[in-house]
Amino acid sequence: MEDEPTLDKAPRRATMKDVAARAGVGLSTVSRVVSGKGGVAAAKVRAVEKAVRELNFSRNDSAHTLRTGSSATVGMVVTNISDPFFSALIKGVEERARERDLVVLVTSVTDAADEAERVIRRLLRRSLDGLILVAPEGSDLGFLQEQTGTPVVFVDQPPSDHVTADLVLVDNEGGAVSAVEHLYGAGHRRIACFAHESGRYTSVRREAGYYQALRRLGLPSDRALVVSVEDDVNVCAEALLELSRLPDPPTAIFSTNGRTTRALLGAQRLLGSRLALVGFDDFDLAELMDPPTTTIAQDPVAIGAAAADLLLSRIDGRSGPTQRIILGTRLVERGSGELPPHHD
Repeated sequence: MEDEPTLDKAPRRATMKDVAARAGVGLSTVSRVVSGKGGVAAAKVRAVEKAVRELNFSRNDSAHTLRTGSSATVGMVVTNISDPFFSALIKGVEERARERDLVVLVTSVTDAADEAERVIRRLLRRSLDGLILVAPEGSDLGFLQEQTGTPVVFVDQPPSDHVTADLVLVDNEGGAVSAVEHLYGAGHRRIACFAHESGRYTSVRREAGYYQALRRLGLPSDRALVVSVEDDVNVCAEALLELSRLPDPPTAIFSTNGRTTRALLGAQRLLGSRLALVGFDDFDLAELMDPPTTTIAQDPVAIGAAAADLLLSRIDGRSGPTQRIILGTRLVERGSGELPPHHD
């Protein structure tokens, strides 16, 4: 009778005990080398590393989490991962995490508050070491107060009043003031403000900076010059047409975010308009526009790094009151704000 076929058994996964036997060292030595800790002689480090390669050893992170209480993973939630600002923000967090041999688990959510709440709750079930949040406005995140073992840092906009956490912002008002003052210095006295509808916190703060600059410069505040728009070329074109019909139309525009600025550039091209323009947020190809686009630049990589530093300090045991970091902006002059005022 023929032998019955047998299934090959999968090769057994190498353990730290196997590595220790192959390297001729103790288990504690292997643990220190694998965890990146110091205090091990160079010869033993080389022996362990050689055994790890030969045995194709990889650390069992689930067991490591149970043993140490650390998952070596931080979570991050952003509202629009395709936006270059958030891509750079993630880069800043990842650079800091890489220095600590941590993994960043990133997820993107829409502006729907209930979706963000569900995603954040699911992330917290993954035993993260910490969490960095760019949460949609209106999200009910009061449950975060119950997560006493998971440090949280908010970025770009503060949490609601019933959530206490570290926070990293940019000087939205100051950046807007710089934009309006730059246009004023170029001779403009009728300056419109295109405020983005999404992300109301930043939009409101930058619009407040616009009004602050008008008061500082002695210019009248004309509500007809302030429009709230979607980041859409056709919507911006319609708004520009309405502004052009005013008895005293604007000669310049301050735009409150990068997506709105890009939509405005498309709208101006569509209409053949040449209004001066300064936009909040720098963006790729701004210098290749005609004319090159002047912007108020923030540094999203630095923002991400600052948020990561706050989170890592909490993970390391920092206690005490929450910290609020506000980073500055800078004016990048390229020419679009320098156009001479147009008169009918």
